[in-house]
Parts: sequence; C-alpha cells; structure tokens
Amino acid sequence: MKFSMERAALLRAVAQAQSVVERRNTIPILANVLIEAGGESVSFRATDLDIEVLDRAVAQVEKAGGTTVSAVTLHEIVRKLPDGALVTLAADPGSGRLSVSAGRSHFSLATLPKEDFPVMATSEYDCNFSAKAEVLRRLFDKSKFAISTEETRYYLNGVYMHMADGEDGKVLRCVATDGHRLARIDAPLPQGADEMPGVIVPRKTVGEMRKLLDQDDMDIAVSVSETKVRFATPEITLTSKVIDGTFPDYTRVIPQGNTRKLEVDASEFAKAVDRVATVSSERSRAVKLQLDEDRLILSVNAPDSGAAEEELAVAYADERLEIGFNAKYLLEIASQVDRENAVFLFNSSGDPTLMREGGDTSAVYVVMPMRV
Repeated sequence: MKFSMERAALLRAVAQAQSVVERRNTIPILANVLIEAGGESVSFRATDLDIEVLDRAVAQVEKAGGTTVSAVTLHEIVRKLPDGALVTLAADPGSGRLSVSAGRSHFSLATLPKEDFPVMATSEYDCNFSAKAEVLRRLFDKSKFAISTEETRYYLNGVYMHMADGEDGKVLRCVATDGHRLARIDAPLPQGADEMPGVIVPRKTVGEMRKLLDQDDMDIAVSVSETKVRFATPEITLTSKVIDGTFPDYTRVIPQGNTRKLEVDASEFAKAVDRVATVSSERSRAVKLQLDEDRLILSVNAPDSGAAEEELAVAYADERLEIGFNAKYLLEIASQVDRENAVFLFNSSGDPTLMREGGDTSAVYVVMPMRV
C-alpha cells in the first residue's frame, strides 16, 4: 500500500479516528486505525466495539492495500507536520512497518495485520431518513447537558431520540435527564421518520456525531434500528450501538400546572447567577431566588466562605416566592437560551420549575429545586 495526501485532509480523517479509539484497552488492535487504499480514495476506520467511524478521503494512490497502525501516534505525527505538506504513507508487508514521509521528516511505525481488525456487523435498519445538520445539532446540543453520568442508571447515560406527539403534530424529539434536570427538544419530523423506533444514543456517540454537524445546510443520512444508529455524510459514516434499556416516562416529570411566570433577560440572568455563585460552597452551590413584583433577588449564603446578593429587574406579577436551585443547573439551562428572554414557570418552592425560551415551546427544560 502506498498513497499521498495533503496534510489537512489526512489530519481531519485521523483526528476523527483517534477520538473514537479507547485509550485504555486490553486489545491492542482496538488502539489502531484500519487504513485501506484503492482507486482514488483511502478509508480510515476506527472502533471501540460500541462505536465505529469510517472516513473516506481522496488521495493519490500508487499501490492499493491496507494495514492498521496506532491511531493516536499517527494523529500526533500528522498534527505536528507543517501546514500544506504532502504526506506519503507506505506499508511494507515484509517488515510489518508503515512509513510516513513529509518533506524531510520520516517516520516508521509498527503495524498489526488488517485481518485482525474487528469490523462492526452491518444490520438492517428499520428506518432511514435525512435531516439537516443544523436541525440535528440543535436537538443534541440543547439536550446533552442533562445526560446523567451515574453508571448505575445506565439508561440515562444518553439522549433519547424518538418520534413524539407535539402541539402541532408529530415531531422528532430528543430528551435527556439525570433526575435533577431535564431537557426536551423538538424539531419537525423528517420525511420517512414516522416508523422510527425510540433509541437512547450514548453520550460518547453524541460527542462524536457532533463533529459531523459543522455545515448547517448539509444533509445527514440517519438510519435507526432497535440496536444501532447510524449518521452519515458523503465522507464520514458513524455507526453506534444504542443503550439497551428503557428510558423512563419523562412526561410525568414535566409540570403542567405551573402558573407563576417570571420573564428575565437570559444572558443577564446567567451572568448574575455566575457572579453570586462565586462565594457558594462547592458541594451544593445553592442559589436562592426571591421573587417579588418585577424584582428578582439572587442570593448565596455560605457560612464558611461568605455571602452575595444581586438584584435584577424582571417581569413578574405573581405573589412573593422564595426558591433555591443548584447554581450549576441554573447556569447550564440559562446558557441554552438562544433568544433574548427566558421564561420560568413556578408552582411552589418545593415543586419542579419549568423553563422555556420566550414563547417557543419546542425547547422545554425542567429543574428540581433545592432547600436553602
């Protein structure tokens, strides 16, 4: 095998591969990227047995063939080569080495046989549809912060993507929760997605898939089955197992009767929460909200480190309310708001609070209060 590629294209392909491979694995081949050259293109494949990424790139192929080499080492080499360099990779089956050359730089890397590389079995997908990159990006970006990190509740360690009934008909919905906060984001249902089984997309897959969604108007081909999900662009295909578990009935957590309405400038609110939380104890990071007519006082009282208070002008016309929240949760939710105003709907100091962006109901957030 021998081919040459421009450094930038090679770096992009290898970067995607090295982020998928598992750093701490007991199977050496899983640390490698499978490189296969033929025709006028080269493919780079990497897997951790749960996720597989396949990246295709145009190259000047002198000799077809394939090998596997350490993904992290190859990435580091290519990253440190000068911009615009033409990189030549050549595998010598006799020596079991891969040579990497660019200008006056030459490297020789150990390889493992490509026959040992595990390729994820292809499966029949129940549902295939296409969605714009910006639509998928919004669905996952606005929900992923609420993914649980508790391994015991493994079915919460991802984003639940499914078809649901929205206010104006069927929608494509992503939901994530960790029991303390919840994010529910809707988008118009793409054509062909009405038969989609609900799947829990793992946290790592969400992170890897996010790298495919840079160009807004690009179409992403999405394929879903009971056990796998696949996202594909013309160059990159990302296939992942889904979490084998049942996502809880999140609709029971979303409050319906919250009538006390607070409207506040989202960025001003986030900055104020961040400022007063500076003195809060790291363990609880509790912030108290005191609501009175058109006035919000944010306060923190941490006996061991100090106290802080800040007042904001807001739109609020209901009876006086005091309620406490974890500052980190408030900040994460407030930072999701793209519009100017955030609308909070309260019931009492002990009940879940609902937040949305202005009058838009396609993005809904729930946060549990804390005792302060």
